[in-house]
Amino acid sequence: MTTLYHDSDADLSVLEGRTLAIVGYGNQGRAQALNLRDSGVSVVIGNIRDAAHEEAEADGFEVRPIAEACADADAVMLLVPDEVMPQVYAEGVAPALRPGDLISFASGYNLAFGLIEPDPSLDVVLVAPRMIGVGVRETFVEGRGFPCFVGVHQDATGEALPRMLALCKGIGATRGGCIEMSMHDEATLDLFTEQGFGPAFGRVLMTAVELLVGAGYPPEAVLVELYLSGEFAYSLEKMREVGMMKQMDFHSQTSQYGSITRGARFLAVDAPIREKMTEVLEEIRSGKFAEEWSGQQEQARELFERIRAARDAMPMTEWERRAREAFGIGDAG
Repeated sequence: MTTLYHDSDADLSVLEGRTLAIVGYGNQGRAQALNLRDSGVSVVIGNIRDAAHEEAEADGFEVRPIAEACADADAVMLLVPDEVMPQVYAEGVAPALRPGDLISFASGYNLAFGLIEPDPSLDVVLVAPRMIGVGVRETFVEGRGFPCFVGVHQDATGEALPRMLALCKGIGATRGGCIEMSMHDEATLDLFTEQGFGPAFGRVLMTAVELLVGAGYPPEAVLVELYLSGEFAYSLEKMREVGMMKQMDFHSQTSQYGSITRGARFLAVDAPIREKMTEVLEEIRSGKFAEEWSGQQEQARELFERIRAARDAMPMTEWERRAREAFGIGDAG
């Protein structure tokens, strides 16, 4: 049965008199640190000397070397990228932690696939916002909050759950609602969205663009019609608010009739899409993807850079630039 937590389930006083170290001051680190401070939590930042270090100081935080920040804290939120997290944890975090300390992860990736194994004497929890860092801050300031995946991975003190929920309340997650997940399930859902759903959706979009441009329609008009106008994004927002089927009522009857009657023609693609998605899911769940990305980092990064270069050279990139410039959209505005 699904377990959900809200504001009434969490008690911020659990963190009174305690110091919280946030390791990493990127998009999530900055947003969560600001939210926690606004919630009355004592926060220190652990970070290397870089632009993020300077930003944290400009925001009024005390910034220390990672090991020093963790040594002086009762709880640590590890908010650095997955690919560098094992090294950061081994060199700067783990040696500074004491029995009974709490370590919180915003992604289950490294624990799910055995890349980090915390000491049994620690409380280990998952606090994984389903929102980008900017949104974590903006929704908190607006008083709305955001959904979050949470879980107790290791309960050494018997107090891991209330401590985890206090962190969630401090960042604003319990306002939106927290759903209990294991590290492995959180990592799997996250990776599948990126590797299964995202690419499948992207391929459908690219097929439509290539078809319409090939049929003689101006690329700028095609991209505006499909997504650059913002209408599609608006429909997705309405889908979130009222449901996928109900949001159809916001469209014309011509639109609804066409979608319903022609939609049946695409049922035949379900089987091949499901087959490919199943392959992706099994690679994730078995740890094969983690082994490829984290176990062969140098080769994976080389391939990654080649793919990025090829992406930037695609006609679609230039079509988008021209369309955004023509209509004053985004940074082209």
